[in-house]
Amino acid sequence: MTATFHRLVLILLTFTLILSGALSACSTKPASDDFPMAPMNYMPVEVQSAPVTVQQSYQFAVANPDVMHELPCYCGCGPIGHTSNYSCYVAEQNLDGSVKTFDNHALGCSICVDITQDAMRLLREGKTVPDIRAYADQTYSKYGLSNMP
Repeated sequence: MTATFHRLVLILLTFTLILSGALSACSTKPASDDFPMAPMNYMPVEVQSAPVTVQQSYQFAVANPDVMHELPCYCGCGPIGHTSNYSCYVAEQNLDGSVKTFDNHALGCSICVDITQDAMRLLREGKTVPDIRAYADQTYSKYGLSNMP
């Protein structure tokens, strides 16, 4: 009986270790571990109450203007003055580069957010900004004209 009990305990421990390893492999790494992200408490209330992908996109856009200024948007926002995907998130900057006024356009535009989410994913994969721009052009040009001159 003791040998059977020990075997059962060993089987249960093995199963627990395998299960915990499998579950940890299924977890996703937070976006903030991969590149700079602006703090959520810096975001407007509307962004703070938006879906997580929208929140992350705003946080990424604010903290990575050098990337976002190089990426176009294809949602048709050029006529409202947007000149890059960054413009979908930030309306005005201060002289020091900090955000003066947020743009609420990306709160309701899945194309803006999808382009930003793709940029985040591609950066994680080691792609360069020109690679990401080419991907955005190829993937999103079917939706309309680029907002970049």
